[in-house]
Amino acid sequence: MTWRASILTLFPEMFPGPLGVSLAGKALAERTWSLDIFDIRVFASDKHRSVDDTPAGGGAGMVMRADIAAAAIDAARAQSPADTPAIYLSPRGKPFDQERARALAAGPGAILLCGRFEGIDARVLEARSMEEISIGDYVLSGGELGAMVLLDATVRLLPGVAGNEVSLAEESFADGLLEYPHYTKPREWEGRSIPEVLLSGDHKKIAAWRREQAENLTKIRRPDLWARKKP
Repeated sequence: MTWRASILTLFPEMFPGPLGVSLAGKALAERTWSLDIFDIRVFASDKHRSVDDTPAGGGAGMVMRADIAAAAIDAARAQSPADTPAIYLSPRGKPFDQERARALAAGPGAILLCGRFEGIDARVLEARSMEEISIGDYVLSGGELGAMVLLDATVRLLPGVAGNEVSLAEESFADGLLEYPHYTKPREWEGRSIPEVLLSGDHKKIAAWRREQAENLTKIRRPDLWARKKP
């Protein structure tokens, strides 16, 4: 079954964007996964296709209306398997990580709601059981770039997309560690040499060196990951 992504957005012209090239684009062309775009404005009822209104209680900016967002979500769900997760890209969501990408890749797809303005009426998030996910501790103009990040990280994990299952198993976060450094030709460059162990042909020593490098990098650069990795 084709892995199915449904994007709910006010800017459908942003897609597929970078998802249409490289690994994700090739897999999209080969129907390994599909991309359905829902223009939220289509679900507005007035002649101006208004989707937002002023925030209850006052304050700056505008808020996307619950009834319009709900109509878009319901339309996407009607065309998706019943167990497809519905996700709202939000800076207040749970941080997105490799574990969540693997879980999404193992499922039927994802429905991704891209917010704009000051946000979306909280009632629709509760009523439609939306999972809130963040791609980092910063604020973007909308959820579209977040959706692209989530999809790129997930689609590359679908069977056959990356083409090298061993590479996926050894990359950063696959074992709770950052990935070890890589080298290639030339053997010497600007006075810097490839570590001798990598030229030794001793696969056991190479594996041990790579593991040590991965652990040291993780300790230094991501002590939060290392703290979770330690027994």
